[in-house]
Amino acid sequence: MKILPAKTKKTIGISGKGTGHASAVAELEPNSSNLTSEPSAADIHASDPASSMEEYDNLKLRLLLTTLALAGIIFGLVWWFYGHITALNYLLGACVGVVYLRMLAKSVDRLGNQTMRLGYSRLAVFVGLMIIASRWEDLRVLPVFLGFLTYKAAILIYMAQELADS
Repeated sequence: MKILPAKTKKTIGISGKGTGHASAVAELEPNSSNLTSEPSAADIHASDPASSMEEYDNLKLRLLLTTLALAGIIFGLVWWFYGHITALNYLLGACVGVVYLRMLAKSVDRLGNQTMRLGYSRLAVFVGLMIIASRWEDLRVLPVFLGFLTYKAAILIYMAQELADS
């Protein structure tokens, strides 16, 4: 709990009972010695919601761009080493992974405003992808699944960069 200083002086009076009446008056001023702690970095970030939302929007964009860049690089490598059929399977999974990441971001965006919990409608996208990959003869499950997990690699890269920066 953080105590915010008041802008005006406050007077507190204490009177005692007994043989005589004693009165003690104390003044509390902002920025005086009775405020011992300074705001921390967490308090500063918490007090500026516009900055926090801008940082969150930058995180979403960075994860999306990293996922797309990884998907492009890995798609080229898979095409080179395993051929175009496997590469297209990977690309299908990566595209569905990007859609899943966008759905997750939108769900988190609504978390504070409209709902208090995350839904599971995104899971249907993944389950549908895996059912289609297993039923369709031209699709292979492993490249599609690994393509879907590309967004997880982007998250791991982001976390590694953040740990290296701190």
